[in-house]
Amino acid sequence: MFIDQSASTNRDEISNDLVQFAAQAQKYYRRPAALGGGNNTFAGLTLSRVTSRSVNANGTYILTPDPASASDASVSITGAGRETGADGTNPVQLTLTVWADSILIVTDN
Repeated sequence: MFIDQSASTNRDEISNDLVQFAAQAQKYYRRPAALGGGNNTFAGLTLSRVTSRSVNANGTYILTPDPASASDASVSITGAGRETGADGTNPVQLTLTVWADSILIVTDN
């Protein structure tokens, strides 16, 4: 029971981080290129533009696809947690997809 609670807490923490990252990604999307933004595209977005740390107390975060080939319309950030996920082997994992006007978080494990 304790393990399930720890995993659930870790999922919540990662989810909170991802929502904050989504806000920064959408900010980049809307910002003009002259001001360091994407000028209505996610192309060129890097994780360092979203957060100063790709690893924190909650987990490790990666931006997909590779920033050089990022989609104009969306970007995804995956967070792998510190606790073991539902499969009993791999860490808790969530994937956030960000569009200009919405987000979707999916629990992968």
